[in-house]
Amino acid sequence: MRQERKIRVLIAKPGLDGHSRGAKVVAYGLRDAGFEVIYTGLHQSPLQIVNTAIQEDVDVVGLSILSGAHLNLTQRVLQGLKEKGAGDKTVIVGGTIPQADMAKLKGMGVTEVFTSGTSIRQISQFIRDKIGAGWPVSSEGKGDRDER
Repeated sequence: MRQERKIRVLIAKPGLDGHSRGAKVVAYGLRDAGFEVIYTGLHQSPLQIVNTAIQEDVDVVGLSILSGAHLNLTQRVLQGLKEKGAGDKTVIVGGTIPQADMAKLKGMGVTEVFTSGTSIRQISQFIRDKIGAGWPVSSEGKGDRDER
């Protein structure tokens, strides 16, 4: 019998944005929905987020941004992931994002944008649909994505 590896999600707060409640609600909600969640805390640089995503081998990078700097910060995270060979990671953005900027974020490579008020159920279902319910875990305990 094979186990399934939990989907690993990084929730990060880039830049100087000091509002963490929404990110924490999402982090706890995804954890309760069965995901493995790594929360970075406040005031993370794009490079710190990229390095954490790689070190933790996450499947999804979730950026929570309320500061209005979402285009610049997201672009820097996406660029850093690509430069370090991790451009295949799913990146989602949440927060106070103007409608006009949603298409710009997706054009940069963001998989989905969730605005304030999106339910945890919607976010978790999107991630499961995008990544899969999980994949078989080898006897060493490492997920083997190629066996999905």
